[in-house]
Amino acid sequence: MRNYFILFSLFLTVTFQLFSQGNPYYKGGFKVTFDSTEQKYIRFIAWTQFQVNMDDAPAQDESLVTMQLRRARFLAYGQLIENFLVITHFGINSLNGDNMQPVGATRTPQLFMHDAWVQYNVHPDHVVGGGLHYWNGLSRLNSQGTLNFLTMDNHRPTWSTLGLSDQFQRHIGIFGKGTFGKLQYQVSFNEAMTNSLDARPTMQNQAVYQGRKLLGHRQAGRTYGGYFIYNLLNVESNFLPYRVGSYLGAEKLLNIGAGFFAHPNGAVRLDDSNELIGEDVNLFALDVFYDHPVGENGASVTAYGLAQHNNYGTNYNFGPYASGWMFYGHVGYMLPGDFEHVRYQPYVSVGNQSLDFDGLTRNNFGAGLNVMISGHNAKLTLEYQNITFLDRADHRLSLQAMIYL
Repeated sequence: MRNYFILFSLFLTVTFQLFSQGNPYYKGGFKVTFDSTEQKYIRFIAWTQFQVNMDDAPAQDESLVTMQLRRARFLAYGQLIENFLVITHFGINSLNGDNMQPVGATRTPQLFMHDAWVQYNVHPDHVVGGGLHYWNGLSRLNSQGTLNFLTMDNHRPTWSTLGLSDQFQRHIGIFGKGTFGKLQYQVSFNEAMTNSLDARPTMQNQAVYQGRKLLGHRQAGRTYGGYFIYNLLNVESNFLPYRVGSYLGAEKLLNIGAGFFAHPNGAVRLDDSNELIGEDVNLFALDVFYDHPVGENGASVTAYGLAQHNNYGTNYNFGPYASGWMFYGHVGYMLPGDFEHVRYQPYVSVGNQSLDFDGLTRNNFGAGLNVMISGHNAKLTLEYQNITFLDRADHRLSLQAMIYL
């Protein structure tokens, strides 16, 4: 508790100093244009997130304090020929004292390619493309951007295939996306990854996610995904796949979404004769997103709700992934004010997973406060998380500083 108090006191001290002075609202960006129509251009985005975490450690007298570079990323996109776009995105994730290397040359996390795809506008409202891409199916949070979270980070189980069939939530494949009035879509046909995070030995009563590795490319080498959104109010931009977590009152949105992810024979287990058999992975989700100003004084509300059914195979349970139902929601309120000054956005989140495996249940609760020094471009976040599973409750208090340009 003493460490929790120290971190909270530091947060209050910093925010008080910020509150006592004005802060110009960052409205720029790095965009280079090559003609007067701005049809030939390149744009650069860079961002960094640094965290201090305090985890409850029941076996010790005091909480465990750790620090990490949560993300350091660089993204560039542009076009020199009309209707053709190229995107490149690379960086590192979760660099800390346990995984740093003496000369930064081996093991994880290393600088690696997150996204690299090309696309062509076959019509002003419809696009096709291919490469290492983030045009995922299933849900909004399965394509969540990391620049503008409402909560400190994404609800981890909702990045529902990360490291199982893809590289850090990206598949190599072909995608299509577009708009029919207020209806938007994104669909993809992809290669499954051979090297799954799930490296457990095969079992009879529980599937493991090693279909392509053990059954081969022909039987288990393809995945399919789709996400469909109906915009009841304004139509949200789908220029990039990185779904915004909170618009801070800049939009008037009420979106209903439905999506799926399918990987035939993606999971495997042993039958009664100890023969290897494949099991289809099928995930389905419904969600709703609301972001809207409140009154005329700069206040706004952001809310999200998700219901998702996961079938990763028989009794699947590995890390944050499990066969069964999953529910999640969060809501935040931007307090009145203007972005020439520091803004405050408190929020809460709740989640529940009902696992097929032994009828278990995993619950989580979170509460936090975003301090917007310059919108999402410069902000501090203080967040408390409580995750309950079996007879254990894990508590964490985190402070994150983020800047993106």
